[in-house]
Amino acid sequence: MYKQTLIVLCVLGSVAGCATKPENPVDYYTYRNQPLVKQVEDGMTRQQVLSIGGTPSSEVQRQLQPGTCNNYILTEAGHQQPYYVRFDSAGRVDSKGFMTCEQHEKNQRELEKL
Repeated sequence: MYKQTLIVLCVLGSVAGCATKPENPVDYYTYRNQPLVKQVEDGMTRQQVLSIGGTPSSEVQRQLQPGTCNNYILTEAGHQQPYYVRFDSAGRVDSKGFMTCEQHEKNQRELEKL
């Protein structure tokens, strides 16, 4: 009984740790040397990001909070991966990751429901 409880707690702990930023660690490893992944940091200005990553695939208005979000497509060894860089109302990076802006907004809405 003790062993089963311990296993369940470990699994729940692992899943809970991933709940705030549901991304695949393999994506980070694969694309870690891409300029957007390697160089863009929270707090950077929109212009700094554009100078690193170039023109985004698309730019969308954020729905949950003021600001914008840029969608990029990263390419490595023939494989493509979406990547977003989100800006707050002051035009500074406040989030980035391996999904589209739309996917990120959807995840944020789901987390707010919890």
